[in-house]
Amino acid sequence: MNRLFGSKSNIEERISSLDVKLAKINAELQTYQQKLSRMREGPGKKTIKQRALNLLKQRRQIEAQKQQLDSQVWNMTQAQMTTDNLQNTMITVDAMKTTNKQLKKTYGKIDVDKIEDLQDEMLDLIEKSNELQDALATSYDVPDEISEGELDAELEALGDEIDYEQELQGEIGSGLPSYLNNESEVPQFIDEPVEGGKEKEVAS
Repeated sequence: MNRLFGSKSNIEERISSLDVKLAKINAELQTYQQKLSRMREGPGKKTIKQRALNLLKQRRQIEAQKQQLDSQVWNMTQAQMTTDNLQNTMITVDAMKTTNKQLKKTYGKIDVDKIEDLQDEMLDLIEKSNELQDALATSYDVPDEISEGELDAELEALGDEIDYEQELQGEIGSGLPSYLNNESEVPQFIDEPVEGGKEKEVAS
């Protein structure tokens, strides 16, 4: 296409030059129109009309050329867009091919039968774990209801046990038996000299 019509930029330059020519022709036609509106019929007016007619033909030729060039630019733009779309499509296809290859490599290494076996084994382990939890949670003949009399007896026994433990801890903390904690009750052992006669009797 570039060999036949030139590049897109060259065509756009030609269109711009045609726009300049059209603007010039339109300005001349306006000038002729103003002159003709003030002139009377005669050879001079006919001459100006002929010039205006020639300019009008030239303008139509230039407009036809411009329209053709505009069509070429539009076609080239569409062709470029189509090319870009095809390139994007090829890139997408190549990416899909690469992805498919990777997926085939990945899933080709997976053994579905082994996965199913692992799932069955996992379900068995979960079931055994649930059975074990149920067994550990089994109650051992604990009565559902306790009477008020049983509760009072249990509380009284518990209070006696606490009092006994406190008393026992007090004795252990002092380091002496309870009957030795009172100094007044501690026996007084006094070594006094024994009289002569009594000493002999004691010795004998």
